Amino acid sequence: MHAMQYERTLPADYDMDVVRARVARLGHLLDDWAGLGLKAYLIRERGVHGSPVNQYAPFYLWRTMEGMNSFLWGGGFQGLSDDFGRPVVRQWTGLAYEEGGAVAGHARVAVRRSTTVPEGVVLSDVVGDAVREAGRLAAEDGAVCAAAAVDTARWELVHFSLRVDHPPKAEGEVFEVLHLSAPERELLPRGRQW
Repeated sequence: MHAMQYERTLPADYDMDVVRARVARLGHLLDDWAGLGLKAYLIRERGVHGSPVNQYAPFYLWRTMEGMNSFLWGGGFQGLSDDFGRPVVRQWTGLAYEEGGAVAGHARVAVRRSTTVPEGVVLSDVVGDAVREAGRLAAEDGAVCAAAAVDTARWELVHFSLRVDHPPKAEGEVFEVLHLSAPERELLPRGRQW
């Protein structure tokens, strides 16, 4: 599994209904993309759930590198680059994926939390904690799924979860899910990824 995200921060007075309309019109195009576990079409709106910005920030869990490369180099990504400029694409190596009790529900909220892996720690302990945390997030009421991944260039862990509702106490940045493409979610390996 491979995680990927890019963010387009928009002006403070940007009409986010423009993004909603774009996703409503085009979101289905990845509903059957080969190699894609899931793509959550995410937005944050300034002043909503503590967000300081307006932002479009889709998050992907790729089942295969071929699927991701086909998207990035084969045209799927080109439309966004043409319309909004080419964003920096963040990538993380998957550590864990778990489905929650609400996996059959409609994901409405996503939470992303990033933390730095400190110097001098035992890496296997840090990764073990990250895997357990993904399981804990997936076990929460209202959880659709949860994942943990690491960027070894920046030594950053990311925890990502999809939910049917807003968590009572969100630990991380909260996003609204506009659409979920999940053509191969059931094929994502469960649990620890190594």
